[in-house]
Amino acid sequence: MLPDKEQIILVDENDIQVGAMEKLKTHGKGLLHRAFSIFVRNDKGECMLQKRALGKYHSGGLWSNTCCGHPRDGEDLESAAHRRLNEEMGLDCPLREVFTLTYQANLDHGLKENEFLHVLVGAYDNGPVLNPEEADDWKWIPEDELKKDIAKNPNNYTQWFGIILKKAEEKNIALT
Repeated sequence: MLPDKEQIILVDENDIQVGAMEKLKTHGKGLLHRAFSIFVRNDKGECMLQKRALGKYHSGGLWSNTCCGHPRDGEDLESAAHRRLNEEMGLDCPLREVFTLTYQANLDHGLKENEFLHVLVGAYDNGPVLNPEEADDWKWIPEDELKKDIAKNPNNYTQWFGIILKKAEEKNIALT
């Protein structure tokens, strides 16, 4: 399904579905919608990052967590998370939700994020098989190195990535 035609789930502040709308229209209007972000760690405690493909509809060329996405209308969160992890990174692993948050951010191309975000973690020790339409690069990174680089080069990372890491630190939840 083309990204501009994909119907994603509009929600209220309690994550109750109130409708569905095409993904690009939702981001253009900045409407609250359901989303997820996945953090995959290896047995060394490193986090797998992806560099978003330059051709993405927003935030292209920026480093971010392993995978992000939106459940489609009629699709449950867990199925959507596994679908996107496979579509973007060519891998799958058990996932568990560690917390939720809502955030807003102004993006490039006049788009806006307004997400009720489910943050999921998983464990995997092999490398991904990148979908070039989704990701240009990837790497494993230790938490201390990641925090230093984000502090030094915040514009190299997606806005939501920093927001999630800050919230996890406040909640004393390890994502990397």
